[in-house]
Amino acid sequence: MPHDATLLDERDAAARAAAADLARTPEASARTADHGHDDLRSLEAGLDRLQTSPDRAPSAWRRFTTSVLPPILFVVALIAAWQLYVVIAQPRPDIVPGPVDVFNAIVLGWESGRLQLAVITSLERGVVGFLIAVIVGTPLGLLLAEVKPLRRAVGPIISGLQVLPSVAWVPAAILWFGLTDATVYFVVLMGAVPSIVNGLISGVEQVPPQLRRVGTVLGANRTRLATLIVLPAALPGYVAGLKQGWAFSWRSLMAAEIIAMGGTIGFGLGSMLQQSRELADIGGVLATVLVILVIGILIELAFFAPLERRMLRRRGLLQGGTR
Repeated sequence: MPHDATLLDERDAAARAAAADLARTPEASARTADHGHDDLRSLEAGLDRLQTSPDRAPSAWRRFTTSVLPPILFVVALIAAWQLYVVIAQPRPDIVPGPVDVFNAIVLGWESGRLQLAVITSLERGVVGFLIAVIVGTPLGLLLAEVKPLRRAVGPIISGLQVLPSVAWVPAAILWFGLTDATVYFVVLMGAVPSIVNGLISGVEQVPPQLRRVGTVLGANRTRLATLIVLPAALPGYVAGLKQGWAFSWRSLMAAEIIAMGGTIGFGLGSMLQQSRELADIGGVLATVLVILVIGILIELAFFAPLERRMLRRRGLLQGGTR
């Protein structure tokens, strides 16, 4: 082992000496920088190829039977149990409506156009707010992950903001921004940014130190090391933080829309839920809750699940191709 360590040190010293010799002329320095940049970009791809599982992707029918069919059957069983309870117990329809009443409320909202308006408004706010949170949270998370003194100072505050219910920001946001869309976006940001930052920090902490040493040997400065080596290697934790950040942003959006109504704030799903409550329309309340739930599930299945599955497959971490 000492002999191997000495040999590695000698190779490292020889590589640094060769790089120094090449850097004596501007042309050689440019060629060296470009070559090191290409090496940094190909490092993660090469490591991923070494770890990629040779298993074939499952067929479409297998994916359907293992991923899509079970939740559909479970939902059908829940609706059947719900309808059976209504038939047997016969509760007051203004307290416990049946599945048919909830479905009729959805149809009524669609025919009046209120449902489409609410879905489009909330989706637009949610997506825009989440993208802004990603733009803010990603560099902030990288900064805190790479600068340890700053993380020790700011990290506990970020964790505290993640625990704080985002609905607590709604009264202050109304006083600061009034009944405008800025209030909604502020609440969404305060709900999503801490989760994205903490997820990225967690992912960076799990990056093997060997990758940092390889990047340093290849000539990466601190910025390139963070963006070309650390960030790609921290993708599992980062994607987990993005998923949690979207969940918090969607919840924060609903809370803000329920409380902040009027002014120039548009009509969203939260506003629709609050109006149904004021009218004592329990069918409308449950219908709106169901729409909010379905949108959250569809975004998870259509965006985050394929992203996570592709990332895990590239790293050879997808077991049996069942996800």
